[in-house]
Formats: sequence, structure tokens, C-alpha cells
Amino acid sequence: MGNQAPSLREGWGGYLIMNILLYILWNPDLVAFRIGSFSIRWYALCWMLGLLAAYLIVRRLYNEQKIKPELFDPLFIYCFVGILIGSRLGHCLFYEPGYFLSSGKHMVEMVLPIRFLADGSWRFTGYEGLASHGGTIGLIIALWLYVRRTKVNLWRVLDNVAIATPVTACLIRLGNLMNSEIIGKATDVPWAFIFERVDMLPRHPGQLYEALAYAAFFFVGWYLYRKRPERVGTGFFFGLCITLIFTARFFIEFTKDIQEAFEASMPLNMGQLLSLPFIAAGLVCMFNHGLMRRLGAENKK
Repeated sequence: MGNQAPSLREGWGGYLIMNILLYILWNPDLVAFRIGSFSIRWYALCWMLGLLAAYLIVRRLYNEQKIKPELFDPLFIYCFVGILIGSRLGHCLFYEPGYFLSSGKHMVEMVLPIRFLADGSWRFTGYEGLASHGGTIGLIIALWLYVRRTKVNLWRVLDNVAIATPVTACLIRLGNLMNSEIIGKATDVPWAFIFERVDMLPRHPGQLYEALAYAAFFFVGWYLYRKRPERVGTGFFFGLCITLIFTARFFIEFTKDIQEAFEASMPLNMGQLLSLPFIAAGLVCMFNHGLMRRLGAENKK
């Protein structure tokens, strides 16, 4: 890293050749480890670690709150399926609707982790594109279905999951960093990353900004839970979580490069526009406890 980087207006040619080592050169192996022909990518590993961390945290919260143990196990399945389907559909419909809705084959690609080739064959690709806004919507729908089945209080479930969510969000953004995706705009800040798989321009590490913010939000939520555990079940922690996460997302988006071409002419990008209703909903949940209790009254533990 360096401390005397010139302005972007001064040009990048000779400056990059002479000063490239001032920045963080970033080109890690996409694969975390291999066992024979089987390999696990960093992105998948970060997802798994994030879900595992949330699982352990929420299990502890259920135990502390004396919620029946048999009501916990289905929760993980509902959350996993809801997040995966929601984040995948969110990416396809929010960011690339023209492609995915253009043919039946492309609509199949929305659901299955494959890509059809020009000759009619297909190849396994994994899910290339997941959107956090869609994942949040999918999670909320999944938790509503879980509550209908188990009769656990809706807001107690939402608050408990929200306390753990920032840890998962942090690890997913670290996975994006390992993939050199969702990169930032070109910059001359001394902590800039050069994502070698993209280009040789120093850029904001937007993924790292988000990961650090989400890690801090987890400790804020955990501290408040320890100080005021009686607020679980009021919607406060759910509101706090989505307000903090999507407010941070809104402002960090200013440092990111556009993800899709159609965003170039927009004053706010798609990620920012989608964050606004979540911020509004989060503030309502945080400060209107009476409404939250009435809405959840029909689902008693």
C-alpha cells in the first residue's frame, strides 16, 4: 500500500508501471482446497461457513430462550432454501431480466446451476449470480412458512435470525472478494486493490468495506441483545439488522463499479434503489413495537 498516490486525473500509464506495488495485488486462487478431482471454491466455502455460524448462533439463542429443541432443526432448512432461491431469483429478475426471461432455456437457468451452450448442450456452472436483496425477501418468506408450521412467534424468529445474519453477510462478501467480483470504482486511496483478473486499475475493495461493516453490526446487535434480551420478539433486532445492513449497502454502493450496463445512466444504481424499502421497513420494525406485537400475536410460542 502507499500514501502518495496521484489523482485519477493525472493518468494511469506510467504511474501504474512505477507505483503498482503501492497497492494490494489481488489474484487469489478461486479454489480453497482440492481432494482428488473434487474441489471447493472459496465462495462456496464462505457461504457454508456463514450458514454454519448462523446455525450455531441461533441454536444458542433458542436454548437461552427455552424454545423447544425440536422446533429448531427445521429452521435451518427453511432458511437455506429461502435464501438460495430468493438470492438467485433476485439476481435474475433485478439485474438480468432481459436474458433470463427471453426463452424457456434461460428460465431453466434461473433455477438450475447450468448454462445452455449454442450447440444445444449444457454445462454445470454453479449459481453465477446471487442478489442479497432477493435473498432477504426469500428468507422472510421462508420464515413465514416456518412460523405457520411451528407456531413459534413470528417476531421472535425474525429477531433471533437477524442477530446472526450479519455474520453470514460478512462471510458472503468475503467470498465475493475471493472471486474478485462486485469490484469498486478506480481510485487512488492507499488501500486500493488491483483485481488482476479484471484489470490493472487500483479500485475500492467494496466487498471488504461491506464485510467489515457487517462484522461490526453483528457485535452491535449481540451487545444490545445481551443488554436488552426482552426486546427479542418485538421486531427490534430484525429492524436494526436490515436498517444497518441496507443503509451501509446504500452508501458503499457509491464506491462500487456498476454491475450491469443499464445502471450507467441511473442516478442511483439498482442496489441502492432496492435498499431504500428495506431501510424504511427496518425503521418501522425498530420503533413501532406495539404494531409488531399485534402482528405477531396470533403466533404464540
